[in-house]
Amino acid sequence: MILAFSAWWGLGAAIGAALAYATLALAPPRLSPATIRGILLAAWLLHALALANGLLGDPPRFGFAPALSMTVWLVLTVYAIESSLFPQLQAHWALAGLGSAAVILSLLFPGTSYHRIASPWLPLHWALGIASYGLFAAAVVHGWLMSRSERSMRQAAPTDAGVPLLTLERLTFRFVEAGFVLLSATLLVGWLFAETLYGPGMVRMWNHKTIFSVLSWLTFAGLLAGRARLGWRGRKAVRVLYLGAGLLLLGYAGSSFVLEVILRRA
Repeated sequence: MILAFSAWWGLGAAIGAALAYATLALAPPRLSPATIRGILLAAWLLHALALANGLLGDPPRFGFAPALSMTVWLVLTVYAIESSLFPQLQAHWALAGLGSAAVILSLLFPGTSYHRIASPWLPLHWALGIASYGLFAAAVVHGWLMSRSERSMRQAAPTDAGVPLLTLERLTFRFVEAGFVLLSATLLVGWLFAETLYGPGMVRMWNHKTIFSVLSWLTFAGLLAGRARLGWRGRKAVRVLYLGAGLLLLGYAGSSFVLEVILRRA
């Protein structure tokens, strides 16, 4: 499986990214912020090279593991931007561990070869979908931090999130709103150009990916409506967020995992 990479530098970049992420995840807390930023930047760049090698190789490859890897890379991009705005944000160790696991997974399961692109709309469809994955994943990370902070406050214990609870809540729903817009655009492009993207008769086809994606869209729509109309917040909002993210994960990554790994079908 590892030999599916088209060039030695792709394999080297992936291994380097996994090791750099693992180093950061297991590093002692006494590391200076400058050292942490340096290791994270190196891992992020190597991760980007590994993704580019898979997507732009000869032939290009894509599947559930590269999709998850790109999602994690987008979350780390968001974290890098946020940490410059909120230096007190403390989540690098968990995200680094997630990044290492995602890179290793994409090494083991590099995805399906695409010798030609069926439609010029397909890259747009993929890009919108992966971007929505990344934004919802960022919302899940912030929701997790929000739950930890809320639990610490209830137990009168110091919180280690580093950001006020209300700020975390506001950031969480900003990511949900942005992800919902991109998910809506993804579904719209898929519906309008289904036959161009995937062949005749695909407009009326309801497969597992479509069903889970629509259920996820309805869940996130309900979450945003519940927050606007009923004031949902805290644990109830986070649970609905987790439900929507889980359905979205099953939509593409879950269906592709079954096809690629269990059924071994392209």
